Amino acid sequence: MKTVIKSILAFVVLLMVNACSSTQSLQEYYVDNSDNPNFISFDIPTSILNIKDPGLSQTQKEAIESFKKLNILAFKKNADNAADYIVEKAKLKNVLKADKYTELMKFNTSFGKATIKYLGDEDAIDEVVVYADNKEKGFAIVRVLGNNMNPAHLVELINALEKSNYKGQGLDRLKKILE
Repeated sequence: MKTVIKSILAFVVLLMVNACSSTQSLQEYYVDNSDNPNFISFDIPTSILNIKDPGLSQTQKEAIESFKKLNILAFKKNADNAADYIVEKAKLKNVLKADKYTELMKFNTSFGKATIKYLGDEDAIDEVVVYADNKEKGFAIVRVLGNNMNPAHLVELINALEKSNYKGQGLDRLKKILE
């Protein structure tokens, strides 16, 4: 009887250990580093985009409604934090390797290398993650959060932004990293 009880207890402990995953989520990474002086962290809500054009197509309106906000976290590298840059970059890449993210594309930009991943189904995306890295300047991670975003809607959202009065408000701090 004692053996059965010990086996059951061991099984329960094993289940609890498995349930408490040691892999950090992207949200936890954001929260853990939001007050870190090496990082710049801010959110941009959809209301700041000021998209109220009556000439928008139904698809553009649906795209805007599915989009909720941007979370931006950027590490500005300098001579004093070069070692921290290596550590934080490795941590973030480990978080992004999680099976739950599906890679959409990789490309090179004037800033550096970039990767786009998403969370959710192909036709109902809940989160798009853009990771950009530059060995001299640092890295940035942008989370585009929404509900059931459609990949085609992202293009429509960009088209709607071009028609809007949005002039980049809220992105000043990110521009400092890119310069």
